[in-house]
Amino acid sequence: QVQLVESGGGLVQPGGSLRLSCVASGSISVIYNMGWYRQAPGKQREWVASILSSTLSSGTTTYADFAQGRFTISRDYDKHIVELQMNSLDPEDTAVYYCFAKRPGSNYYWGQGTQVTVSS
Repeated sequence: QVQLVESGGGLVQPGGSLRLSCVASGSISVIYNMGWYRQAPGKQREWVASILSSTLSSGTTTYADFAQGRFTISRDYDKHIVELQMNSLDPEDTAVYYCFAKRPGSNYYWGQGTQVTVSS
């Protein structure tokens, strides 16, 4: 089992920045891929960014089109922490952001989510 705890959400004005953090514990290891999804009210959960296993995929980072150039995902493989730096935030980015961890061939593990609200 893997446990994931997110933090760092909050209220920010349009154009502002937030940094989300996710701490993993339990059976987590560097072979897990980790990243973020988000879910806005009335919408389906959508993928935001991933950072892959350092041993299987060289720590490759990938981003959804809406995140490219504005969001940066990073990971501390020793401390099992993944972070999402979000810049130039827009009201469309308002959502609950969920951290995930997934080992190849296994199910997703999810955090409880952290609310991000972009509003003036």
